[in-house]
Amino acid sequence: MKEEIVEDKKKSKSLMKFITKWGTFITIVILFIFFTFANWNSAKNSSIFLTYDNMITIVRSISITAIIAIGLTYSLTVNGMDLSIGANANFADFLVMSMFVWHSMGICTSIVLSIVICLVIGLINSFLIVKMKIPDMVAALSTMFMFQGVAMTYSNGGAITERMMMKGGKAALGLVPPAFRGLGKEPWIIVIMLIVVIFAHFFLNYTKYGRYMYAVGGNPEAARLSGIPVNKYRILAYLLSASFAALGGILIAARVGTAQVNAGAAYLMPSVAAAYIGFSVAGAGKPNALGTLAGAVLVGMLENGLIMMSVPYYAMDIIKGAVLAIALALTYATKKET
Repeated sequence: MKEEIVEDKKKSKSLMKFITKWGTFITIVILFIFFTFANWNSAKNSSIFLTYDNMITIVRSISITAIIAIGLTYSLTVNGMDLSIGANANFADFLVMSMFVWHSMGICTSIVLSIVICLVIGLINSFLIVKMKIPDMVAALSTMFMFQGVAMTYSNGGAITERMMMKGGKAALGLVPPAFRGLGKEPWIIVIMLIVVIFAHFFLNYTKYGRYMYAVGGNPEAARLSGIPVNKYRILAYLLSASFAALGGILIAARVGTAQVNAGAAYLMPSVAAAYIGFSVAGAGKPNALGTLAGAVLVGMLENGLIMMSVPYYAMDIIKGAVLAIALALTYATKKET
């Protein structure tokens, strides 16, 4: 009898281990099959979910979510939590569009300046966390609200578009370059996303900087005693987080062609979910780039499928919140096993 109980416990543990390790991929496959048949068009004898246009829409959404989530992943490696990524992306969206429409700047100048200015958010986070000893989440939350207000103030509370009316009653003369708009379309947006993911994967796993960041996140005191400058790598993590969140915001501008109010903020929750889902992918038990990409695929597919099923937007928040809760449960289950 005791042997049977022990055997049952072993089976349940192995099943739980399998679920936490491969649950994300299994869920992606199940959702793909479900949405394919849930959006079946009997007249055409095909699924509208599987159309080329819809697949491109999903990939575009996944690309931006993955890039912003990669930014969050860097802060998670040092056991931080950069909740300002949405506000950062939104600020970058407004900055790059204003440089085109208001100041008629070139593509490279506008992109580089936008990312450099957005690094200020990373520096403020670093100062509050490292120097002022404010908890990571609280500090990032304060900068999130701060720069949401800064972006709104900068744009006078409205969107930035071509030919928009300025304060003096004249129309803005600057135009968004077609080459910039191309960055928000396939294949370039996919290429940029893959470059970001591959860079993050190699940086975190095959460079001393990435390994030191993991060491800081795992045990900061042990890292300090072994000679690792803990504060330096926490600052680096938040600067990287700000950089990639800004890049995501720039791609939002390229995709939409305008800077809309709180456009970047809409990516906060999906990015957080993607990054935390990434913890449990393949039993990693830690923030990682490939896992974050898998999380972005899951979240992007879920959002798209729910929209195609005409699920109300307020109900979608319930479902996305549930997905995040499950991701967190799997994350901490994986941590316990490791």
